[in-house]
Amino acid sequence: MNTTAKPTTLAELRRSGWKSKTVKQEIHDNFLRMLAAGDELFPGIVGYDDTVIPEINLALMAGHDLLFLGEKGQAKSRLMRLLVRFLDEEVPYLDLPGCPVHEDPFRPITSMGRKLLAETPEHRVPIAWWPRTDRYAERLAPGTKFADIIGEIDPAKLAGGLSLSAEEALHFGLIPRMHRGIFAVNELPELDELVQVGLFNILEERDVQIRGYPIRFDIDLLLVFSANPATYNRSGKVIPQLKDRIGSVIHTHYPRERSVGIEITRREAGVDLGGEYPVVVPYFMSEIIEQISVVARRSKYVDHQSGVSARLSIANYRVMVASARQRGVLLGERPAVPRISDLGHLYASSLGKLELDLMSSHQMTERQVLDAIIAEAIRDVFNEYVEREGLDAIADVFAKGVKIEVGDLLPSQAYAERLRRVPPLWDKAFEVNASGDPAVRASCIEFVLAGLWANEMVSRAEKHGKIVYET
Repeated sequence: MNTTAKPTTLAELRRSGWKSKTVKQEIHDNFLRMLAAGDELFPGIVGYDDTVIPEINLALMAGHDLLFLGEKGQAKSRLMRLLVRFLDEEVPYLDLPGCPVHEDPFRPITSMGRKLLAETPEHRVPIAWWPRTDRYAERLAPGTKFADIIGEIDPAKLAGGLSLSAEEALHFGLIPRMHRGIFAVNELPELDELVQVGLFNILEERDVQIRGYPIRFDIDLLLVFSANPATYNRSGKVIPQLKDRIGSVIHTHYPRERSVGIEITRREAGVDLGGEYPVVVPYFMSEIIEQISVVARRSKYVDHQSGVSARLSIANYRVMVASARQRGVLLGERPAVPRISDLGHLYASSLGKLELDLMSSHQMTERQVLDAIIAEAIRDVFNEYVEREGLDAIADVFAKGVKIEVGDLLPSQAYAERLRRVPPLWDKAFEVNASGDPAVRASCIEFVLAGLWANEMVSRAEKHGKIVYET
């Protein structure tokens, strides 16, 4: 169909050859077309190619309503919103003032729509077009009432003389208004039981009854939900009859490889590393930022039911880059390069995103837990890079009474002077980055010092942003 000359009447629409489809058939057909063409199905989604996305693909082809089950920060909402791209770019509807839904021109479900078709010649029935971006609605479950999502009797209309059983006396909720679209409910277990009961007919019979009055609407839509396993699987949170009516449960997960997590963090952080004060991030610093989240997810001090989302890595990455850029501005270093000492600013970006396990961490503060997590992350990454040979020789230097002070505002050039007794051993023990740039070298130096400390080969004292390493 020529989109520059879209039909504006029902007669023109019929002559154009447009056919009615259900939402699920529309999604099915567009999905198969995109799959056959080799199009990217879920742009921006990383790490799910072999796990989550194949399950979504099958569910869409099967015509199922979906539940995305996973912990926070696992792209559940993003996946739900991406389903819109499988809808037609636009669909026609009856341009009927006062009609609460976007009626299918050939299959109206309201008395207003049916009356218009019965009493008006097709060449005078007006047609408008509904873009796919408007055919998606989302609702947070907490606080959602039956009237919000299903509908209610409108007292004002009753006062005007309408009968209780008249369709015109109803106020349509979000689900009826999304007829021919996609409706999503976030945090399904928090939905009131009365509303869950109201979803039964919609999921199974595809109709809705408001306040028990015998007015039925043949609703056409795709329903999608999100939930956290800890609450979804808890008895009484989601009533069994509702679980039974959801077609497919899609299990999401955190990145299973650190490199995937790093890619997600860099993409989502959206940090411009160029500009007047550029920043160069060594890969090992990105690895440490992501490893902090990895360690937190397995830490006995962190509540596993709550989870640790990718937002922790994203926020920490932004703060690390900001700290390096601040140094670049104050000291005139171009480019600025993040160091371990920049991680001393992660408290503000991390503590609100970690929920402690009160049984395991009752004797530790949030800062102590975070310090332990950061130290373990540094040790994990450091030990992957560095062979033990040579480290003992560096540690012996400290045993002779050497103290080395570093910090996030120490000029990069100062590191070579402060480590003048170490470099011969340094190059033997550690070759993360062969760059001769002072800022990159300073970052590598701090990485080695922090790695020695994390492996309990030297001690560390921190005060007012300055860090001293010694025996």
